[in-house]
Amino acid sequence: MTPTNDLATPTPGATATPDQPAPSGGPAPARSSAPWIRRAAPGLALCAVATAVAYLLAQVIPLSPLVLSLLVGAVVGSLLGSLRRAGGASGAVGQGTARARWAGSLTSRTQEGTSWTAKRVLRAGVVLLGLQLSLPEVLALGWRGLAVVGITVAVTFSATLALGRALRVPRVTSLLVATGFSICGAAAISAMQGVVGGGDDERTRRENDDAVATALALVTIFGSLAIFVLPWLAGLLGLDDDRAGLWIGASVQEVAQVVTAGGAISAAALATATVSKLARVVLLAPIVAGAGVVKARRERVARPADVGVAAGAPAARRTPPVPLFVVGFLVAVLVRSTGLLPASVVEVTTTVTTLLFTAAMFAMGLGVDAAHLVRTGRRALVLGTASAAVVTGVSLVAVLLLA
Repeated sequence: MTPTNDLATPTPGATATPDQPAPSGGPAPARSSAPWIRRAAPGLALCAVATAVAYLLAQVIPLSPLVLSLLVGAVVGSLLGSLRRAGGASGAVGQGTARARWAGSLTSRTQEGTSWTAKRVLRAGVVLLGLQLSLPEVLALGWRGLAVVGITVAVTFSATLALGRALRVPRVTSLLVATGFSICGAAAISAMQGVVGGGDDERTRRENDDAVATALALVTIFGSLAIFVLPWLAGLLGLDDDRAGLWIGASVQEVAQVVTAGGAISAAALATATVSKLARVVLLAPIVAGAGVVKARRERVARPADVGVAAGAPAARRTPPVPLFVVGFLVAVLVRSTGLLPASVVEVTTTVTTLLFTAAMFAMGLGVDAAHLVRTGRRALVLGTASAAVVTGVSLVAVLLLA
């Protein structure tokens, strides 16, 4: 996923210069012969600063640093995009034009590093996420607990996709919402974006970036509500600590939200909630790999191999059925499951994973089209509401029947 976003879109009709990208649909400016690290350094530095700001804000604001980082990126991208558009629309030489030129220059200088972060750093975070999962801990839930988790994930994922089609929500948005609600919130959305994100044209890439922002907003809203609602409902229903913890772990989106909700009941509920949440995260690999297989199959149908050969054109790059970062995720899970990693190493990698995801979220946030998101967000909100109801209701029924 290498987003070409509003931050990277110059004023329509502008001429490409060394400091400003070519207009959408025009020829790309010649790439500098400078070493890659020199070209990428401004964008990498911008992502690093944004990551630090989001991580520090998360210590005082009850929001995931991933979500905060995306918000910061969306604000920065929207601001610079509006400056460029205002300068181009005015057509006058003056302060507006100077601001537009400055925005275009900043965009051009940072695009190499932010694009690399949105793709490579994101995938590194997914791989390291596997080090947080231990199969023996997950298997300790027993077949009943695992059945609750498996049923909840399968029904929520498939039902959300079906509801998305019925509501005519864009396919990528439905897929990201389904992944976020059924698996593990922002981290799962990021991993799925690594497979289905990007696109062959600027409009597609921008719509996919909007889909990420929409999905993250929805899992944040409904996961935050679950922190208060589920412990109250568990008491109202008379669930014991193990059942309450299993319900929370099988239905709440973010790990931090699970910890907060489970801890509000008891230490025993927290322990069960955390382990059942880890069991959901394990299912991230097959779901993302499955999406990769489907995308690769669609590309084969849309772009038959003999077409490019007959035309003498270079073969189109195809999506591998199972992305390498998913394989890396599985390897990391196996390494953690051996029990050979010291607890201190696991703790450090957990922090590093959060930082990597936070940086990637900022880079993707730069591509969010806020105006488009507001115009098209109502159907997605209905989809998120329905998905939250499905994951909460299905997991409760499964707990009552099986646990």
